[in-house]
Amino acid sequence: MYATILVPLDGSKRAELILPHVEKLARSHKSRLILLQVLEPPPLVTDATAPYAVQYGQDLEQLKKRAENYLAGLAGEFQEKKIQARTRVENGQVVDAIINAAQRDEADLIALASHGRSGLSRVFYGSVAAGVLHHIDRPLLLIRSN
Repeated sequence: MYATILVPLDGSKRAELILPHVEKLARSHKSRLILLQVLEPPPLVTDATAPYAVQYGQDLEQLKKRAENYLAGLAGEFQEKKIQARTRVENGQVVDAIINAAQRDEADLIALASHGRSGLSRVFYGSVAAGVLHHIDRPLLLIRSN
């Protein structure tokens, strides 16, 4: 039923609360996992020829390496449990990157933890879960983390 499960993570313990649920699903459906982290680079607010541009590029590369190492560690834990897992690091807007990855990798399910914001905090900070829910064309497993 769920051959491929996309699991967006942001590196936080809250986001990782989805992992036990994903593990159970992957075991019961013999699913493969795609662990995704989306990096939203901060805007470069300087002249591209300035020395800051070089540092900015180096900082982005460090963020990418950190994300790759983080996801590789999680993928290794799943593989030790005989669950097929691969990783993907994307740049861009989080909701768009999740939707694009789900379509590109033909994910049957997207599984993520919501930070459970509501009211004004949701308005100010936005909601990845709400954005994905309103724009995706496939099942979404959403758990609320507190």
